[in-house]
Amino acid sequence: MVSLSDTAPVAPRRPRRPAFRRFTISNMLIAILLLVCVIWLVVPFGMAVLWSLLDPSVRWEYPDVLPPALSFARWIEVWNTTSLPMALRNSYILAPTVAVTTLILASPTAYAFARHDFPGKGAAQVLTLLPLVIPGFVLAIFFSALIFSLGIYSRFLSILLAHSVLFLPYAIRLMTVAFSNVRLDLVDAARDLGASPWARFRVAYWPALAPGILASLIIVFIQSIEEFAVAFVVGAPNFTTIPSILYSYLGYNFVRPNAAVVSLVLVIPNVLLMLGLERLLKSANPAQTGVKG
Repeated sequence: MVSLSDTAPVAPRRPRRPAFRRFTISNMLIAILLLVCVIWLVVPFGMAVLWSLLDPSVRWEYPDVLPPALSFARWIEVWNTTSLPMALRNSYILAPTVAVTTLILASPTAYAFARHDFPGKGAAQVLTLLPLVIPGFVLAIFFSALIFSLGIYSRFLSILLAHSVLFLPYAIRLMTVAFSNVRLDLVDAARDLGASPWARFRVAYWPALAPGILASLIIVFIQSIEEFAVAFVVGAPNFTTIPSILYSYLGYNFVRPNAAVVSLVLVIPNVLLMLGLERLLKSANPAQTGVKG
């Protein structure tokens, strides 16, 4: 006995394309992306490492692909003959202070943007981005005149105030996204259950705010430690930072190996901080982190 399924016509199968044809475009895009990353990141970083290790007694010229001799003489020379130790101390005291101050100043504004609707809210959000539009040296000259007219002669305090205002847009934007991710139903539930204000903050606010707070601190820290215009105009010559020494080697007396040493001192800690931030944000709850930020 023959069933209907045995006599039913079978639709012809479409021929499958070979795997190498299906993945040619994607493989090509990945290869282009890797090539761009190598040219943009790996090559400059590798060249900086090689120039910083170039022995002062030899010259690295064409057609040599690699330096003829390597040593740590440049690192020792920069450490002993410049104000790099003082600049490191100044930068790594200034940047964390700026990060904390900026976070404190940005939190009330970010809370208002995230939790309240008021007339002119859109215009206010645009106005907070103005420091990002004005050139750095214009802001530096303005801040120097304003701070001296107020009778503030402390270089550290002057740069602290200037950096806090300059990097407020980053902290406000990140904290606005963080406050918008706070679930009001959790806040109301904790209040109905008789939780104290601290318990409500720890249960309802902190899980949503923690990634934004950490991101604000790290990003403002990196921006402050890399900023040159305000630190140079307001702080020079008494208050030296790492970018001030770096730009001194990139000026009239151009010394590429010494500049490479200072650039690595400036860049490597920031790269480690950014990698740590990325790892932390990936491990956080995507629903609370706020990917749209």
